[in-house]
Amino acid sequence: MLTGSPLLVLIVAGVLAFLAIVQFWLATRHDHAVSIQGPLEEERAIFARIAEKRATLTDIELDLQKRREALAVVSDIQSEVDSLTRKRDQLLDEWAQSEERRNEVQTIRREIEEAQIDKLRLDAELAAAKAEHDEVRDRLARAERLLDQVDAMKEEHSELTAKIEELRPELRRLEEAQERVDRLAEQARILEADMARLEGATASRQGQLAEMEEAARSGRAAVAGIQEDLTRAQAQLAAADVERKALDAQISRLKDTRAALEARIAVLEDKIKVTAGGAAGEDPLRELKTEPQVVSVLRSWKEAGVMEENDALHRVQLHFQATGLTYPERTLRAFHTAMKVNESTQMAVLAGISGTGKSQLPRQYAAGMGIGFLQVPVQPRWDSPQDLMGFYNYVEGRFRPTDMARALWALDEVNNPEGALRDRMLMILLDEMNLARVEYYFSDFLSRLESRPAGAEVGDRARRKDAEIELEIPTPDGKVPRIFPGYNLLFAGTMNEDESTQSLSDKVVDRANVIRFAAPKQIVRSTTKGQRPPTEALRRSVWERWSKAKRTDEERETTQAKIEQMVGLMRDLGRPFGHRLGRAMLAYVDRYPVTEGVPNVVNHALADQVEMRLLPKLRGVEVEAKSQELARLQSFVAVLGDDPLADAIGQSVEAAAATGQFVWQGVTR
Repeated sequence: MLTGSPLLVLIVAGVLAFLAIVQFWLATRHDHAVSIQGPLEEERAIFARIAEKRATLTDIELDLQKRREALAVVSDIQSEVDSLTRKRDQLLDEWAQSEERRNEVQTIRREIEEAQIDKLRLDAELAAAKAEHDEVRDRLARAERLLDQVDAMKEEHSELTAKIEELRPELRRLEEAQERVDRLAEQARILEADMARLEGATASRQGQLAEMEEAARSGRAAVAGIQEDLTRAQAQLAAADVERKALDAQISRLKDTRAALEARIAVLEDKIKVTAGGAAGEDPLRELKTEPQVVSVLRSWKEAGVMEENDALHRVQLHFQATGLTYPERTLRAFHTAMKVNESTQMAVLAGISGTGKSQLPRQYAAGMGIGFLQVPVQPRWDSPQDLMGFYNYVEGRFRPTDMARALWALDEVNNPEGALRDRMLMILLDEMNLARVEYYFSDFLSRLESRPAGAEVGDRARRKDAEIELEIPTPDGKVPRIFPGYNLLFAGTMNEDESTQSLSDKVVDRANVIRFAAPKQIVRSTTKGQRPPTEALRRSVWERWSKAKRTDEERETTQAKIEQMVGLMRDLGRPFGHRLGRAMLAYVDRYPVTEGVPNVVNHALADQVEMRLLPKLRGVEVEAKSQELARLQSFVAVLGDDPLADAIGQSVEAAAATGQFVWQGVTR
């Protein structure tokens, strides 16, 4: 036991020493782990950066490889560039040598452009000449009919003259009969005197017979002879009286016939005189000078004072509300501006389905503004300008004007200086203007409106003559009466779209602002609100002040740039337009009223012109073939800030899927 104890102690001591060593090693290791924790973290970060740098190096090597490949390509390209440079030099030499030929080509190109311009001008002149030819042909036809009437009258006059000549011998016979009657009457008077004398003698003798009855027996034979003579004389007197009465009746009938023939001759002679130049002493313009009711009403209105344009538009809105009408502010301002640009755009056309308020807008607008309003219902049978202005009745010898012609004369300050109504405005509405072919009855009138000189040049007769309307009224002095449709006249028209109507020609569309009324999305109940403002006559001088340009030079430059974009869009769509339409759109933008709440009036007005001038011209465009161009137009409108119009263009494109052709259906605002 004693010998084993030291060994055990040594073992225990060894174990304890080992445990101490292990504990020391573990403590040392822990301290080492704690001390190297920071360097380890830093080492891991360094390894991460090294990995990142290696990835970057790999990318750089790849990029370097690509650059080396690119350098190889560049080397090839450089050689190709050198080759192209040599070719360019050769081409430049050839270009310099072909300058003369190039100049010839340029000259030919200019000649072609001039020829195209001349062709367009000649086409326009040809169209005008065709219209004029049609008008002249109609006038010749009417003139032929009138000549036929005149010839018939002359023939009738000749027949009556011949009949009078035929009756002259009978008249002489009647005069001779009258002389015989007079002679017989004289003989009857003598016979009556003789009879009275004989009756006196008979009475004397009868008295003597009473006294000398016996003595008179021897004279009875003589008395009987005298009574026989008296009886014969009485019979002759009775026969002469009967013949005289018959002759008196015949003379009376012949006198009546002569008076009737002389009256008929006088009427025919008056008609012939009127046909040759008018009846003496009568005013050939008497019918034209009769003032229509619209002018009389306009003359009776109280004159309005000077007001601001936006105040007047607000007054029109109040008038709409009082009459139960609802129109968007945008539509009102578009129609108002379309009326103001009547120097460059001759009329405004309101199109759409029936019952959308097309006729009421101009009527109530005119009433709210204080502008006279004349509605002219177009008839399907209209086929000449006479249906619009009136005609000369050669049978009656009178000019039969329409109310429109009378109104134009009443406001013509140039040709009717004494009787014209001054400083007033009048609107003329051609209602359902496409019931008849517009180019038949309105084309000539539209050309006259387009030919009007600027307002400052109206007094120049030479500049005014092409715009004046000649009336077919014969006058004693041979001067043709003329009417000048001045800028105190505003023209509008409505057109329905159904099977009974005609489409507008390009000439009308190109000279009008077309506002299309889309079908309503829901039926709005008509309710009146407030009182209708009293109607006061708007002065022309105030209207002209409103019609002056309002845009700055910078805004005009912006407008010009946008219109050039529109020119490119329409050219790509196959519907190009020219200078006249471009200037008309500039005028519209220049005169659009300043609107509260609209920061960019130029874009506002340009969107209106896309709606009113460009979209109606796209009728019939193949949607599938021009889908990209239509999408560009839609994007252009969206850039202008008119999202409803852009959406409406898209809807019209979608609606054209059935037919394949674009038809503008209007926009609901």
